[in-house]
Amino acid sequence: MTVTDTAHGARRADRPGRFTRTHLPGRDGRITPAGPEVRRELSGLRREDVLRVVGAAAAGIAATAWLFTQVLPFRGALPFVLIAYLLFLGFFVVLIGFDDDRITIKDRVAGVIVHSGAVVLLLALVVVVVFALSEGRPAFTQVNFWTQDLSMAGPLDPLTVGGMAHAAVGTLVMISFALLISIPLGLLTAVCLAEFPSPFTRIVRTVTEAMTALPSILCGLFILATYILILGAPKSGFAASLAITIMILPIIIRSADVVLRLVPATLKEASFAMGASHWSTIWNVVLPTSKSGLMTAIVLGTARGIGETSPILLVAGYTTYYNWNPFDGPMVSLPLATFTLVKSPEPSQIARGFGAAAVLMVLVFVLFLLARLIGGKGAGVLSPAGARRAQRASARVAARFRDAAPPPSGGSPDDAAGTDEKKAER
Repeated sequence: MTVTDTAHGARRADRPGRFTRTHLPGRDGRITPAGPEVRRELSGLRREDVLRVVGAAAAGIAATAWLFTQVLPFRGALPFVLIAYLLFLGFFVVLIGFDDDRITIKDRVAGVIVHSGAVVLLLALVVVVVFALSEGRPAFTQVNFWTQDLSMAGPLDPLTVGGMAHAAVGTLVMISFALLISIPLGLLTAVCLAEFPSPFTRIVRTVTEAMTALPSILCGLFILATYILILGAPKSGFAASLAITIMILPIIIRSADVVLRLVPATLKEASFAMGASHWSTIWNVVLPTSKSGLMTAIVLGTARGIGETSPILLVAGYTTYYNWNPFDGPMVSLPLATFTLVKSPEPSQIARGFGAAAVLMVLVFVLFLLARLIGGKGAGVLSPAGARRAQRASARVAARFRDAAPPPSGGSPDDAAGTDEKKAER
């Protein structure tokens, strides 16, 4: 902007009825520029915000208690919580309005609503975990629960007889076969969708997105009609693995496709510029960069398949004993055992069912930790051990370059080494 442009802008601002981008004319038609605005701190936690939240919560609970006892005909915990939360938001807005402007009020209210949703989800997760562990504690604290099956345990037998080891073995066998099939097939399909776009891949992506919402009972019916009835195969754990594969394969493909498309194009262009082929770029650049996201996709698929019940009941059946052969004979999983046992009127069977649910949660948690350890951190983020490995690799490369460098003309390699030492000393 030149001095002339600035002068013209000042003259236009002085004209009555004219305004600039930042100032509006007053009632007299003249523009009076206001002073600088006070900076608004929209982020960070202040002591005033904590006091306002506590005060609004106390006022909301007190007002709701008065309304429930004097005015409203409602009863129950859920209406009380909903009305108290709405009143809490109202009191919170009133308290903020004494000191802050409209933009800050909107920001604080949005922050409170978002944090409230996070707290509700966390509380729901904690309640589910604590309830399952507390109800199943009498069962899974017994040693036999982890080592025995239910072949010798009746409904009236105490918890010191029988266990859920056969269901844990069945769950591991089914999910292992399902992952052996779905991981390579799903990752290859995701690579094809992300790296080789075509009209066919667009159709495959659309079908995959539709199959993510496929009901699990349809997967079980499909395997029952084809693998068992048409091909004549017996009900087995492998048949259940095929049904689980159909369920988790679209999830792995969809999640991996999204992750692979997030790889920066500059990384792939740099690999192509170095002379690497397309498949070499995929193997050495794309997959390592998205390793953490790919492991997340596998974890999502595993979490979906490991908790299924209806397809396993259709194609694997139910049993109370060990079955180490995944291709013949019925095999039970932890979700199916939980579903079957909690329907019993006997307290010991119900406790065994909740114990199986607790074991299932522990198993999912262990699988999630293993996936996190294998996948590592995100792209560009190195752990301390990874940073040390990278430093050692860089040192080896530097030493190889020093060894391959020719000595200076007119001297021997020993003279070159001495010269390098002198330069380092200086």
